[in-house]
Amino acid sequence: MALINYITQVQFDYGALALLQQECDRIGIRKPLIVTDMGIRNAGILDKVVAQLKDGAQVAVFDQTPPNPNETAVRAAVAMFRDGACDGIIAVGGGSSIDLAKGVAVCGTHEGTLKSFALIEGGLANITAKTAPVIAIPTTAGTGSEVGRGAILILDDGRKVGVLSPYLVPRLAICDPELTLNLPAMMTAATGMDAIAHCLETFMAPSFNPPADGIALDGLWRAWAHIERATKEPHDREARLNMMSASMQGAMAFQKGLGCVHSLSHSLGGINPRLHHGTLNAIFLPAIIEFNKDAESVVKEKKLARMAHAMGLANEADIGPAIKDMSKRLGLPTGLAELGVTEDMFPRIIKGALADHSHKTNPRVASEDDYARMLTQSM
Repeated sequence: MALINYITQVQFDYGALALLQQECDRIGIRKPLIVTDMGIRNAGILDKVVAQLKDGAQVAVFDQTPPNPNETAVRAAVAMFRDGACDGIIAVGGGSSIDLAKGVAVCGTHEGTLKSFALIEGGLANITAKTAPVIAIPTTAGTGSEVGRGAILILDDGRKVGVLSPYLVPRLAICDPELTLNLPAMMTAATGMDAIAHCLETFMAPSFNPPADGIALDGLWRAWAHIERATKEPHDREARLNMMSASMQGAMAFQKGLGCVHSLSHSLGGINPRLHHGTLNAIFLPAIIEFNKDAESVVKEKKLARMAHAMGLANEADIGPAIKDMSKRLGLPTGLAELGVTEDMFPRIIKGALADHSHKTNPRVASEDDYARMLTQSM
């Protein structure tokens, strides 16, 4: 049985931030907690958000989101949420802030530790309609977490896990490309490659969901056509708008599942939280596309040819090299060795990948040996 669901309400355009108070009123959020990070505060974006709220001066702000959000940060933000008797959350930032906000939305309204809500721990059934409403305001174009049903968080034991539930989908996404115009080039590139990875991998996932496939392919076309311009010409408004759309579209297609790109990047990102998720995804993509090319669903539906067409490539064999070349042109690392990854880390990475929820939705089931080959090819 296929589950097809689209997904939440989105306010999308330059200037959409001005609708924040109106949307808080509509949803019924009267005492929000803003979850963000110091980079957003220092960039002046937090001030722009607060200025849209009628009681902005009194709004509680948690601005200590780490680059890879963890259980410690969830506990600290939950304490602020509860102390302020907050009734909703406004997440402002990239995927880290939005994912942390989702963790707070669950842990602030349910009993139990973050671990008890992790998908691989059977936590799906523990998340209920009591989850606090979230308004997500992305300031990067990569993760698409603003329309996603999950959060990726690091537990106290070091595992990077998914917390997934329909109740975690933000009640509203405000996608205002204006907020991305001053994003640094390397962050634009890394988050943009993240969006490309999402569109590619969810398209390859075997679940039957033609609307998600169409959304993913269109998102891939937009991201591939505009990522260089957005990186090298940061105030190109058309490029920024299309990258924000591609990011959102990749996450709208997430309901199909992802695959080995993400099982590996989640695992390695848990081992070394300083590594950027989008950069890892870009590095892993060529090896996983090669692994998936003979999967029954990929062959039957001519998925590689359709991906190549969306990327403007003449041949499906060009996809992996084109991704690697794009990363190089954008100034991103193209191999794991550049990030300090060594072969002695492989067993730990593979163990985490096999346990990750994305492992199960790859079009081919990967073994330990398969993962070892992918890692070697990605070095």
